[in-house]
Amino acid sequence: MKSQVITVGRSIKLVVEVVSTNWETDYARKVEEYALLGIPEYWIVDYRGLGGVAFIGKPKQPTFTICQLVENTYIQQQYRLNQAINSPLFPGLQLRLDDILPR
Repeated sequence: MKSQVITVGRSIKLVVEVVSTNWETDYARKVEEYALLGIPEYWIVDYRGLGGVAFIGKPKQPTFTICQLVENTYIQQQYRLNQAINSPLFPGLQLRLDDILPR
């Protein structure tokens, strides 16, 4: 399997990852990589609550994390079911985690 490589992060405004069984990559490694590339916003959609307790809390539950790049480091804001998601990149966005969960 070939993997995609991002080399110029400035051209990318948003990356969205849907968490799977390799959740460690989405919550740890990619957060660092995308920050180094200068990608302004990174969304982590963990609709099955797979992430580790250190990343999504206890009890584990569906979580939507928005990482906003501030001075080369991501500031993270987590959202749970029934909460309005606030995206600095898309200030007019009206979205909740409930809206994107599989039915």
